[in-house]
Amino acid sequence: QVQLVESGGGLVLPGGSLTLSCAASGHSFSRYSMAWFRQAPGKERQFVAAITSNGATIYDRDSVKGRFTISRDNAQNTGYLQMNSLEPEDTATYYCAATTVGGAALESMYDYWGPGTQVIVSS
Repeated sequence: QVQLVESGGGLVLPGGSLTLSCAASGHSFSRYSMAWFRQAPGKERQFVAAITSNGATIYDRDSVKGRFTISRDNAQNTGYLQMNSLEPEDTATYYCAATTVGGAALESMYDYWGPGTQVIVSS
């Protein structure tokens, strides 16, 4: 089992950048694929990006548009989501999630979730 806690959210101006972190504790983080999802107010939670245990990445191209980068540091048991050129449409609560299944975009494939961190993009 693994416990996840996100951090790094906040208020940012349009065009700005943020880096979200996902700290993992419990069983070896390096065994898990991890992902970032987000949920905007009044909308369903959606997939953003995932990274497998060996570093392969997948992105939701429509929402990310090359602006976000997912990464991980297994030695630090931490995952990251670097977000650049933020837009008001990126406003959401961002969740990290982990699974022993290889990188997947389906929410149902993820067994472990953090409580989320809020990102607000506004002038």
